[in-house]
Amino acid sequence: MAQLDWEGLTSWYDVHGEPGDRLPIVLCHGGPGATHDYLLSLRALAAGGRQVVLYDQVGNGNSQHLRDAPGDFWTVDLFRRELRALVEHLGWSDGYHVLGQSWGGMLAMEHALEHPPGLRSIVVADSPASIPLWVAEANGLREELPVDVQAALTRHEAAGSTDTPEYREAMQVFYRRHVCRLDPWPEEVVRTFALMDEDLTVYRTMNGPSEFHVVGTIRDWDITERLGEIDVPTLLVSGRHDEATPRILGEIRDRIPNAEWVLLEESSHLPHVEEPERFVEAVEGFLERVETR
Repeated sequence: MAQLDWEGLTSWYDVHGEPGDRLPIVLCHGGPGATHDYLLSLRALAAGGRQVVLYDQVGNGNSQHLRDAPGDFWTVDLFRRELRALVEHLGWSDGYHVLGQSWGGMLAMEHALEHPPGLRSIVVADSPASIPLWVAEANGLREELPVDVQAALTRHEAAGSTDTPEYREAMQVFYRRHVCRLDPWPEEVVRTFALMDEDLTVYRTMNGPSEFHVVGTIRDWDITERLGEIDVPTLLVSGRHDEATPRILGEIRDRIPNAEWVLLEESSHLPHVEEPERFVEAVEGFLERVETR
């Protein structure tokens, strides 16, 4: 475990595995505002001479918290710069992969659009390229919830009372259908949500009160028309019941040149914990193909 100092900020990271002939991977967690914990199972990718780094994005988890930072501090570009700084700090600029989950996949695509010379591929898991499309699809899934749950969500969003237990309970109905369908949730997933609750600064500022009520600063984020500029091999992964719906992933697949897409039938938004063996197998197979071209 170590600390990255960049632009006067500090970010925590942890490298797994031994260096070897295989290129390292940077793992980008979701949110914005989550932590690395729920990605711990992906340490399985650190094998056979491949290193993997987990990190907590600034403002979250073990990294520096900035509860008093103004809202305009929390930008997509802030996290792009952090990712670049981490890659440079680790000395991986000559060759590496990025795997991002949810918001982390959005960050991976943003990183690829900068065309860093050492980037060999990206894995985009359960991510949109357009928040307006994400919200539209989430609202479609929301309409399938029980009527009383929908009413509770709408009532509290209109009243600005999204911190109430009733709203949180209604959100859990959605989460257990479309975020993680395991029962009970794995400990590392529970821990991530608990750590987020301790400091919601980033999540509330950038996203909003819930997955399907995005009113924060990323509400208009949309790189759909730029996806054709991504020029590295891209693997898309999602779950059949994912809040990142097949329509969302299909829009990305159709626009990134030669993108591959694996849809895991028994998963929702966290296929790396819902179907971990299949997820890792898909990623390892993709990376092997990239590195032997």
